Amino acid sequence: MKALFTKTFTRIFTQAFLLSSLLFVSFSGAAVASQKRIVALAPHIVEMLFDIGAGDQIVGTVEYADFPDAALKIPRIGSYHGIQIEKVLELKPDLVIVWRSGSKDSDIEQMEKMGLKVIYSQPDKIEDVARELRKLGKYTGHEAQAEKVANRYLQRLKKLRQQHENIAPMKVFYQLWPEPMRTINKETWINQLIEVCQGENVFADNPTPYPQIGIENVIVSQPEIIILPDEKSNKEQPVIDWRKWPEIPAAKHNRFIRVNADLLHRFSTRMLKGIEDMCEKIDAFR
Repeated sequence: MKALFTKTFTRIFTQAFLLSSLLFVSFSGAAVASQKRIVALAPHIVEMLFDIGAGDQIVGTVEYADFPDAALKIPRIGSYHGIQIEKVLELKPDLVIVWRSGSKDSDIEQMEKMGLKVIYSQPDKIEDVARELRKLGKYTGHEAQAEKVANRYLQRLKKLRQQHENIAPMKVFYQLWPEPMRTINKETWINQLIEVCQGENVFADNPTPYPQIGIENVIVSQPEIIILPDEKSNKEQPVIDWRKWPEIPAAKHNRFIRVNADLLHRFSTRMLKGIEDMCEKIDAFR
């Protein structure tokens, strides 16, 4: 009887020990996932990580990553012009998240050759922001929060589309840059945002995504509204006085819209605020 009791007790104790060990490993694994050191090589990646609660895992980023305010405290390891690879290595990141369009291929290749774990954030459609949020949640251990933010984002985007789906379009010219003057075609991110507001991009069919154009091209295209993004730049840009060309409907009727470039040009949830603002301003001219 005593031997049976001892054997039973030993079996129960062993099972309890194994269970507690498994739980410890599980929680330890979750803790490791939430403590990953991340280098985020684009402003939109930084914003997304903060959105899902992973902002404190970022140990390095690029020059223009300035939102939220906490992002300003993150060490800078480069800009759109290039990454300081030696600084990245010094940070000993577990993960480097790259926006391929905003980084040099040579920098990416060098980081991969040095054994750094590199993943990409490359949304093409505005709905892809939700996909990127979920992916970052998976890599950082913040899947639940990422799912909530992604669902909320898609719901707001759907509502914006529904609010404008039966509105007659207006012809718009998006002055991306004044000198040299550049605009956008239908393949670009910004064009998708304009379409949500039922704006009709007058340079949509241009074969180049970001074509260089002249005043005469704008005159021929006859936009009803000219959209002017407030873009951050270290160099002061000239201001075009469009009122000199009253043959352009937008100039004749003083239909100019100023929009926040940071909101519209970044693949982040804040983009929805930019769309709402732009839609309201276009609607005011209908």
